[in-house]
Amino acid sequence: MIGFYNAARLAVLMASVSGLAVAVPADAQKKGKDTPAANAAPAIKLSNEVRAPAIKAQAALQAKDLAAAEPAIVAVEAAAKTDDENYFAKSLRLQFESQKLTASAAGDPAAFARGERVLAAPLDALIANPKTPRADVARFVNLRGKIEQDSGKPKEALAFYLQARDLGFQAADLGLSIVKAMIDSGDVAGGAGELKKLITAEEAAGRKAPESWYRYGIAKLNGAKLRPQVIEWLQYLAVAYPTAKNWRDVIITYGFEGTTASRLDKRQRVDLFRLLRAANALADQADFSEYAQSAYDIGLPNEAVALIKEGRASGKIPATSASANQLFADSAKAAAAESFTSLEKQAAASKNGELAAQTGDAYLGSSNFAKAIELYTVALAKGVTKPDEVNTHIGIAQALAGDKAAAKASFAKVTAAPRSEIASFWSVWSESRAPATPAG
Repeated sequence: MIGFYNAARLAVLMASVSGLAVAVPADAQKKGKDTPAANAAPAIKLSNEVRAPAIKAQAALQAKDLAAAEPAIVAVEAAAKTDDENYFAKSLRLQFESQKLTASAAGDPAAFARGERVLAAPLDALIANPKTPRADVARFVNLRGKIEQDSGKPKEALAFYLQARDLGFQAADLGLSIVKAMIDSGDVAGGAGELKKLITAEEAAGRKAPESWYRYGIAKLNGAKLRPQVIEWLQYLAVAYPTAKNWRDVIITYGFEGTTASRLDKRQRVDLFRLLRAANALADQADFSEYAQSAYDIGLPNEAVALIKEGRASGKIPATSASANQLFADSAKAAAAESFTSLEKQAAASKNGELAAQTGDAYLGSSNFAKAIELYTVALAKGVTKPDEVNTHIGIAQALAGDKAAAKASFAKVTAAPRSEIASFWSVWSESRAPATPAG
């Protein structure tokens, strides 16, 4: 998650105003000061009515004597008439209010945030003053954005942040501030787009964006029910951080939670379980057992047998599990009754490709990827009622066999959701094929 209140929050904001101190200019018009330095026009010109209390105010601020500083600043503000004098007066006011707020917050960033609106008026005055240096204007506009964000006004904050960016302000957190303000304003898709730009910029600079950025985007898009974008961002995460844990989170979020879970049939869920298995991301007995049961239910007993063996070997299925032992016995009996040779002969003689596809599934479940590809190719040539399913399965067989190019082409032929979505996840995994450690 992107955090905007952290241990450095107070320090960052105070650093932005601590460098504001403006020295009281010397009286360049005094007689006897006919040196080049004396004759140079000061950056800020103050009248005597302003200079005297300004000197007192500045000395008090440097000593952190707020009681002495306040009446002197009030006097400066009352006497100020020109842009120079108003710039100096509001600079002193901003320093005073920030020191006062810092003292009352006592190092608590949240307390500072609750009271920081007191800085808005002097900041606005300085932003509007033509004497304020452009670099400071950009910095102050950014601070105004933070104040509005902290006040729960993201739309107002966004306007300030965008203005700061247009003014050339550069800070590590400005882009994230824009993202958060945009999302909090209700433009979740726009905020995600800005976040993707930040990720792309990090990559262009030879850096890797934090994993938390991806998870923040996924969470916000998921909350807004923007499913196509959620799928994209899940895949961004899997590519950037292809760990077994992340692959598990990605597949569970996509296929086993929310609206997608209710529209997937058992065969589609098995294809997602296959991806979890390929990514070494089956986490526990529940994963192995559900996958094995589903494989058995759709007529793939060899796959069920292999899964229970894997689960036992990894220690995730206890040898004493009565349900697993019964499923293993049933699956082993069904697998022994299968004759792949007979199925192939029947598939070759069939007028359509349905039996060839089923035989391909049996070979895929037995991890005989070459034979599976052969039978799926026959099935597609003869014609099948579910070409998206067959293209998904031949793509899976090709991916597991290590033929990335062929797998990519097969997955690209899958056109209708949710199979096209499942195929896209498999395609991403096949392209990356990053080594992963087991989840769990």
